[in-house]
Amino acid sequence: MKAKTLLLPLLLSVLISCGPSRTKEVDRIHTLESRLFSPKATSMDKEAADSLLALYSVFIKNFPADSMTQKYIFKAGTMYMNSGNGKAAIEMFDLYRSGYPNDPRSAMCLFFTAYVYENLLKNLDKAQELYILFIEKYPRNDFADDAQMALNNLGKTPDQMVKEFEQRRKADSEKIADSLKKAGKKKK
Repeated sequence: MKAKTLLLPLLLSVLISCGPSRTKEVDRIHTLESRLFSPKATSMDKEAADSLLALYSVFIKNFPADSMTQKYIFKAGTMYMNSGNGKAAIEMFDLYRSGYPNDPRSAMCLFFTAYVYENLLKNLDKAQELYILFIEKYPRNDFADDAQMALNNLGKTPDQMVKEFEQRRKADSEKIADSLKKAGKKKK
């Protein structure tokens, strides 16, 4: 009986020590983030970035209810987006939006998802759908004007956008000139 009483706590401590350690994982993530995003870093170390993304994934899987998980999902999504991995970015942004729908960054995740569809996956129909959804859901958000601008320029080449800008500028200049002429005639 005494052997069983001593064996149970020992077995539990072994099982706990073999499981993932939240503190160790957070420390490894923090260390790698510090190295990658240091002001001294001159470029993104792809191997270190991939390692960090793997650490985020492990943490998210092992500690889904942890307060750091939300932060790591968002960071992983933006890292995937910035590295050109659109599919993985969308998975992270969708996970964030479904898990934290009332968080202010959920709006950003929707905007970023539309951006990824437009610029990385070249799915303009899906991008349009999501930009419209963003504007409808978050009309007062700081990114609402950006979403509208993206909609206005969806599928246009940089040359087309420059040409349209120049045409608008010319039309605006002509309106100003006409207004000044009218104002000058009224003074006489």
